[in-house]
Amino acid sequence: MTDWYTIAMLEFHNGFDREEKRMKRLSSIVFLSLALVACSAKESPKAVRAVNLALLTGVVKDGHSAPLNGVMVRVTNEASGVSESVFTDEKGRYELSTRLTGEVTVRFRLPYYQDETNKLMLTLGKSVEQQAVLTPMTDAAEISESLPSVYHFGNLAFDKDPAAISSRQNLQRDCAGCHALGNSVTRAPRPPEQWAEVTKRMQGYLGKPDPKLIESRAALLSAGFRGQAPNVRPVFPVDAETQKAVIHEYRLENTIFPHDADINPADGLMYTVDRTASQMAVTDLDSGKSVFFEQPPSMRPAVGKGDSYSGRSKDPGPHSLVLGKTGYWYTTNAGSDEIGVFDPKTRTWKDSFVLPEPARYPHTIRAGGDGIIWFTLAASSQVGRLDPVSGDIKLIDLPELKALGGAGGSLPYGIDVSPVDGRVWYARLWGDKIGAIDPKTLEVTEFDSPVEGPRRLRFDASGALWLTGYSDGMIARIDTASLKSDVYPMPEFAKGYRPAPYSLAIHPVTQEVWINETSTDRVYRFLPKEKRFIVYPMPLRGTFTRDFSFTASGWACTTNSPILNAALEGNETEVICIDPSGAKARK
Repeated sequence: MTDWYTIAMLEFHNGFDREEKRMKRLSSIVFLSLALVACSAKESPKAVRAVNLALLTGVVKDGHSAPLNGVMVRVTNEASGVSESVFTDEKGRYELSTRLTGEVTVRFRLPYYQDETNKLMLTLGKSVEQQAVLTPMTDAAEISESLPSVYHFGNLAFDKDPAAISSRQNLQRDCAGCHALGNSVTRAPRPPEQWAEVTKRMQGYLGKPDPKLIESRAALLSAGFRGQAPNVRPVFPVDAETQKAVIHEYRLENTIFPHDADINPADGLMYTVDRTASQMAVTDLDSGKSVFFEQPPSMRPAVGKGDSYSGRSKDPGPHSLVLGKTGYWYTTNAGSDEIGVFDPKTRTWKDSFVLPEPARYPHTIRAGGDGIIWFTLAASSQVGRLDPVSGDIKLIDLPELKALGGAGGSLPYGIDVSPVDGRVWYARLWGDKIGAIDPKTLEVTEFDSPVEGPRRLRFDASGALWLTGYSDGMIARIDTASLKSDVYPMPEFAKGYRPAPYSLAIHPVTQEVWINETSTDRVYRFLPKEKRFIVYPMPLRGTFTRDFSFTASGWACTTNSPILNAALEGNETEVICIDPSGAKARK
């Protein structure tokens, strides 16, 4: 028999049961009664929040009355599903000005201390003081449960040869990219035969269902996740910049697998595609309310049984999105091999662009300054070009490349368009290559990646290309003219336990680099001029963020969506926005 996790994994990869999805969509219709009134010009969240607020203050200490620095103070209104978090300073003081009112839950959290949780009432225009005393953790199991997934992933018996198929780098790229191995779900003890069912599915999606590899990886995972507590004790420094920030969370309780999200500058709303429920979620960051718009099933015939990326589903499965010059959102429908079209003004899905054979699994999508849409095709090793006005579609074959690790293909992943010369650059996650496409001739040139496991990439305003190295925990800045690169190791909180940077985005005003990460329960902000990282602890354990976008007021926003949702503390996917200077601005 399989355990519930294995069953759930199989359900995820095959698509959730139709009845469950139907019930999700029915609740979506009910939720539409809360529909937003979208204005053509909205006040920024920061501007609105400065009007009439409740104030929560206090001091957090340990049992010896010593102030505790860096304590996360999280205030949640369960009815609305909105939370706000701030951090204590070196004197243990915190202050939160908030629009959250009524009964709220206040949680105090600091690494290696037990949480303290209280309920209280907040009223606009009034101040409440709430003190807290935190007790150190002493139980090894309690400490183990509090540690991010990377420290449990480290329990695996990695091969010391970096090129070996079971090296840390290859296992991180092959097996931790979707499921964050070591989180509360995946580290649950199970025998090799149960792991074999999961690894067979995973290797099928990697295009390399090698029976010996499946068996060896099942044995490795079973031995590494036996319920044992990690011996490592990472040290998490507190950055003074963190103390200035306010973290906003918006529960997306009607979603199954929210993936990429972006802000529409025309209405200030956040648009999120739900990969499994095939819908667009639209979130108002002022009210915290979301509404959902189901994407119609594809009219294309299904192909295969869905056991690998060569299959095709009638469920669109939107994965990534970009706002075109037409004012429409364009989505990569990874399930149906189409490009979806969503009109944010009418809140309706338009006819999709059907991709010709052999296009499979449209993945990441970006738009050039000329309005042309570019996207990677992960399973068919191609890049696609779409003119959304004429409807012309071109598929560009990438050079043949031997796949690394346990994959059967190189998987083109991230893509972006240079603001300087219009060239289109992409990354091949299982190839350790980056490539450039001439937008006129469509000629392709590839180069060795300066980081291992190149995943997503973005250009800054100067034309420099920034890239994440998922396997080695690095980011790189690349001069695309000279191909010279600067590589920056991400912070380690324990030696040898590398972060897993998934994607990054460039703040349009500050040109700082915001980095999503999948295994440390943190996100990162890199200041290029100072060549240093700022680390923001996330409010929930099991955090797995996807892609950053930015509001007009400077908030950095992303989605939080591990696989499965049960791996995320609270079992609810969400939108997260970080206001880097919110707390400072209010003092």
